[in-house]
Amino acid sequence: MPQPTSTDVHVDAILTNMSVAYMQEAYAFVASRAFPQVSVAKQTDKYFTYSQADFMRDQVQRRADGTESAGTGYSLSTASYSCDVFALHKDIGDQTRANSDSPLNPDMDATRFLTQQMLIRQEVEWAAAAFTTSVWGTDSTPGTLWSAASSTPIADIEAGKNTVLTNTGYVPNTLIMSYKVFSALVDNADIVDRIKYTTQDSVTEDLLARLFNVDRVLVMAGTYNTAAEGATASYSQIGDRDALLCYTPANPGLMVPSAGYSMVWNGISSGLGTSSAVSRFRMEERKADRIEIESAWDTKIVSSALGYFFSNCVAS
Repeated sequence: MPQPTSTDVHVDAILTNMSVAYMQEAYAFVASRAFPQVSVAKQTDKYFTYSQADFMRDQVQRRADGTESAGTGYSLSTASYSCDVFALHKDIGDQTRANSDSPLNPDMDATRFLTQQMLIRQEVEWAAAAFTTSVWGTDSTPGTLWSAASSTPIADIEAGKNTVLTNTGYVPNTLIMSYKVFSALVDNADIVDRIKYTTQDSVTEDLLARLFNVDRVLVMAGTYNTAAEGATASYSQIGDRDALLCYTPANPGLMVPSAGYSMVWNGISSGLGTSSAVSRFRMEERKADRIEIESAWDTKIVSSALGYFFSNCVAS
């Protein structure tokens, strides 16, 4: 079967920019915002990790006149990442294009469709890697589910923050929750009682951030069809009934701790510097143009102690 040559396949800058813009506006998905993104030039490489125990040990000593100061150091190790390439395409037949009102509409529609597919895959992959049990320093289920009238989610979150602070020296600043958890908190008696003295008419993400004393509250509102093609559709919310409390810095950097990082390989975009790319090329044997989206990333849990995971926070 004939294949397009390297000169036939190119990254379409217009479609790539449209795809990236669509991703940035898709606030139902949190995968690209949960952890700091690190743009990497190599698909696979290593990064440094520092010993938390060495940095938190109390080692400074009094110094007597004429003596050396106490000596210390810290251990350094490496960890690796590998950005898997994810891709999907949609073909636009010549007859479809000829019968479209505008020649560009099929390309735009295909790009939107493929971008939606990539957003779903990114969210599912991120949730499997980071939004689950047996990953973080602490797993917990509230003693009283947050959907119950007598629950105390603010106290539960504060207890989680204290645990992370004790174990790391950092106070969590990010709370990520499923939409089911968010819906329960909106009507939670403890929270409603706290805001009745404010000018807020309803519970929002920003208001929850202030109540929980964190910088950000992110709500996972992505939904996807879990059924195979051709089968009866079965829709499910990504994130289910869980929440993640964690510490993430505003910007990544050397010796900057973070619960996790999202490594994104910028080599996928042929010099455009984006973490995803949309290509358009001719499939002559199919009498069609192919629109293809590619993206490459790896979600890395850098410090499990900087995360506190609440599972099954609300009733099913």
